[in-house]
This record gives sequence, structure tokens and C-alpha cells, in this order.
Amino acid sequence: METQSLSRSPLPRSRPFSAARPQPLPPRLEDLPNVGPAVAADFRRLGIGTPDEIRGRDPYMLYHDLCRATHSLQDPCMLDTFIAVVRYVDGGPAKPWWHYTAERKRFYRGPAKASSPRSPAPRSC
Repeated sequence: METQSLSRSPLPRSRPFSAARPQPLPPRLEDLPNVGPAVAADFRRLGIGTPDEIRGRDPYMLYHDLCRATHSLQDPCMLDTFIAVVRYVDGGPAKPWWHYTAERKRFYRGPAKASSPRSPAPRSC
């Protein structure tokens, strides 16, 4: 699978927000904004079982790691979702995943070309 090298491009890093979260994080991944059963399963595939384990993670690397773990290019909307979840866990406001689509399009152009003729390109968000 060919993917854009994440180490070559200057991608924004998730940084903790200065304001402390007024409430503790929920115990289950599915209780986070933008996380349903399928997204929770993707986090678990990456070895993340609780919301606290997301704190301080790089959403771009999570997306890259998910593509590697599944041996396929994931829908770019998944990257938007990872950005939304990481920002929330790090103290930001709960925003819908599509709020981060423009950011993702500025910083992540996706793969240079399709990974194989048999695997269709992911739909565009």
C-alpha cells in the first residue's frame, strides 16, 4: 500500500488545550462525541481501549496506523473523526467530525496514487 509519508510533510500536531476539562472523560469510547461502535472498534484495533488512552495522541498518526493495520487506505473522513476525538479528549470542545474536513484537506493530501487497481479509492468527504 502506498500512502503519503507522514514524516515528510509538516502536519499539525494535536496539542493539549490550556483549559482543563471541567469533567472527567467517560469510561467507554462509545460515549465520546463522534464515536460509535465502528469507530470504537477502530480505536481498539489500534490498542486503544479507553478515552484516556487517546489523550495526547497524534490523529494523523492514528489514521496512518489504522491504514497499516487494515492493509487498506481508510476513508479520509476517518481522519476527520480522529482529529475531532483527539481534540475533544485533549480538552477542546465537542465538534462534529466534518468541522475538521477543511483542516485535513489543507494538511493531508492523501496517497499519491491508488494502492492497487483492485482496491477502489476511498470516497471524498
